[in-house]
Amino acid sequence: MTKSSKYARRYFMPPFTCMDWAKKDYIEKAPNWCSVDLRDGNQALIIPMSLEEKLEFFKKLVEVGFKEIEIGFPAASETEYEFCRALIEQNLIPDDVTVQVLTQSREHIIKKTFEALDGCKNAIVHLYNSTSVAQREQVFRKSKEEIIDIAVTGAKLLKEYREKTPGNFRFEYSPESFTGTEPEFAAEICNAVIDIWQPTPDWKVIINLPVTVEESLPHVYAQQVEYMCKVLHSRESLEISLHPHNDRGCGIADTELGLLAGADRVEGTLFGNGERTGNVDIVTLALNMYSHGVEPNLDFSNLPELASIYERLTRMHVYERMPYSGQLVFAAFSGSHQDAIAKGMKWREEKDPEHWNVPYIPIDPHDIGREYEGDVIRINSQSGKGGIGYLMEQTYGISMPPKMREHFGYVVKGVSDHLHKELVPSEIYDIFEKNYLKPQGRLKFVEAHYTQGDNISAVVTMEVGGEKRTWEGVGNGRLDAVSNAVKTGLGIDYHIATYTENALEQSSKSKAAAYIGISKPDGTVSWGAGIHTDIIVASVRALVAAVNNSGLI
Repeated sequence: MTKSSKYARRYFMPPFTCMDWAKKDYIEKAPNWCSVDLRDGNQALIIPMSLEEKLEFFKKLVEVGFKEIEIGFPAASETEYEFCRALIEQNLIPDDVTVQVLTQSREHIIKKTFEALDGCKNAIVHLYNSTSVAQREQVFRKSKEEIIDIAVTGAKLLKEYREKTPGNFRFEYSPESFTGTEPEFAAEICNAVIDIWQPTPDWKVIINLPVTVEESLPHVYAQQVEYMCKVLHSRESLEISLHPHNDRGCGIADTELGLLAGADRVEGTLFGNGERTGNVDIVTLALNMYSHGVEPNLDFSNLPELASIYERLTRMHVYERMPYSGQLVFAAFSGSHQDAIAKGMKWREEKDPEHWNVPYIPIDPHDIGREYEGDVIRINSQSGKGGIGYLMEQTYGISMPPKMREHFGYVVKGVSDHLHKELVPSEIYDIFEKNYLKPQGRLKFVEAHYTQGDNISAVVTMEVGGEKRTWEGVGNGRLDAVSNAVKTGLGIDYHIATYTENALEQSSKSKAAAYIGISKPDGTVSWGAGIHTDIIVASVRALVAAVNNSGLI
């Protein structure tokens, strides 16, 4: 017997094929979102949040735009009861926000739940009981009829307490462990609850179909959801809700296919916090829709701040590769990726296209409060010249000619490889300065004076090994005149193979950068750069740096 043979598929397909969802290619509108951070998320923390921390988290969820927020199980503990009362008594629940509370199908629990909601304007009371084969047989040891009776009893009690408690109360029912429940039985128990509650289009009931434990591939869940949408009573008076967990790593896929299958609502958490592998991550879901041009109706325009607050309050960590929110998700280490991103960003600058379509970057990082500087391009020994050049240009305005950029790329990769570490932008600039702006060498520029005639004459003062020397040269421009003076004075031979320049700033006192490559008799090229408010001084400094790098003196 193999080890894998001990496992069998623990899910159930609907009695007929439900594949209408497969005809759709995207989610047309955002669902109704319900944050369960303060219940499912909080109960899964090593150190649950304090009352003050939960209040701060609640306010942040409201600020993000959640209109439905599950705040706990007030009858389960005094802490959760006090949190519910604090929100109500301190008038912290906006009129357009509905809080949600959990309850089991027991009268004393339901009674205390409604007591906790005294004075609340809008609330959802969420009734649940376990329905799966494993739970029925192993935990409760009850028949299907007995499990239905638990749900029906709770449904009747909710209706009774609603009638005698002031406030706008909606009801939700969850057949817990729905994915391990026979679809026909899940429909039977949900319909029994629906028939008691008698929903209307103006007073809709929420039927929540939780992926309490992931049991199947996402397309199976989609068929289960579609089946329920087709067989539940009073469908026009229901909100079909999804509550996926992530045991197989498919929580996002389960939710997206479930929405295609007809669901109206999603319960989840920020960054996927929750029991075991967590609840579905609403941030990822919402931004997936956003990347398709669908407004998610949640504000994640400052995702770094939200992640920071989340980490502080939950003492959890947002994984570096978490979609959209992870520190490294907009980073590119691969040289080919960096080159493509750099060219894509340049193309956007030139064309100003209506739609975002930059290679390797699914959404504009600026839309969620991220920055390009040091964020899109990350430099290590695997990086390419395109990415390194792009970082230097975006961060410092250094726009090297292509061949110099290639040379610099190899220099940077060599340093990163030797140090076995990623290099931050300031370290990369230091490498540029050391190798091109201020390389070690015997030659140092002091001053130059120029005379205009048929050609340009230059009187150049340099230090050679600390000793001042003055040379004269003639050329078709100032740089050419200085170069000829240097060649004559030092008795060396080369020619200027590449010269480019660019402004570093836009002002009356802006600095400019010059880049020079000199070709030596053996055909190799040495590079230098110079920066100064006077472009002629910058170009001469670049020439001197290239000569110092040449090995000719």
